[in-house]
Amino acid sequence: MTPTERQLLNTLLDDYPIAGLGSITELAQVASVSTTTVARMLQKIGFDGFPQFQAALRAELKEMISDPIAKRDVWKADLPEEHILNRYSRQGLENQRRSLDEIDPQDFDNLCRLLSDPERTIFVSGGRITGTLARYLYLHLQMIRPHVRLVASGGSWPHDLLDVQADDVVIAFDVRRYENSTLQLTQMCRDKGAEIVLFTDQWRSPIHRIATHVFAGRIVVPSAWDSCLPLLMLAECTIAAVQEMLWETVRERTDALEAAFDRTKLFRKFT
Repeated sequence: MTPTERQLLNTLLDDYPIAGLGSITELAQVASVSTTTVARMLQKIGFDGFPQFQAALRAELKEMISDPIAKRDVWKADLPEEHILNRYSRQGLENQRRSLDEIDPQDFDNLCRLLSDPERTIFVSGGRITGTLARYLYLHLQMIRPHVRLVASGGSWPHDLLDVQADDVVIAFDVRRYENSTLQLTQMCRDKGAEIVLFTDQWRSPIHRIATHVFAGRIVVPSAWDSCLPLLMLAECTIAAVQEMLWETVRERTDALEAAFDRTKLFRKFT
């Protein structure tokens, strides 16, 4: 793409998909390009014109805000006649493959180096469902290194903001239908100078506009609820990478943790 086309593309992505739902003139003015540039770029990416492009945006917007009943209605009529184990797992595995293929290894390495910095405190946050992923990542990072905190859900998360410092890291999990409290949390942390890491879906949470690291997974499966498998895989890849970067620290912390487990008799011993 030309420099002006890339400028237009960045404008679209900064406020996607809302930026493209006005007139072609409004979009061109916001991006500081000509309407000819808008039409030329859309042709390059396969659209016959601006109306077709807007129809695609509206369809995506409808998907982004779909509730479980609407999600089920989309795929129910087109299901192949096979066992759910096959059709669901096949789509789940395809989602994982495509999601990992779309991650730049350099971006992932940069994330892991960031999380390996002992001078930074890491705060991990999730939503009503993705909070489970947040807790999973938190428990592993807490074993790997000190200064890792799980942000409380509900109305008590502002308490955690008291301890957020500039250059700390906030990891947020947020998928459609995008929770307002998670957005507000990250905005307030960003205002304090924290770096925001976002794990989201293919449409990208509004948090992406303030995040320095964004990783998107494909979440659509033949179900009324979305799949978090790609985000779980990404979290586990992150755990494995950071563990290797900080192995000496991990060894010492694991030895101390195992001693505590033995003393509390948390796990059964077969001796």
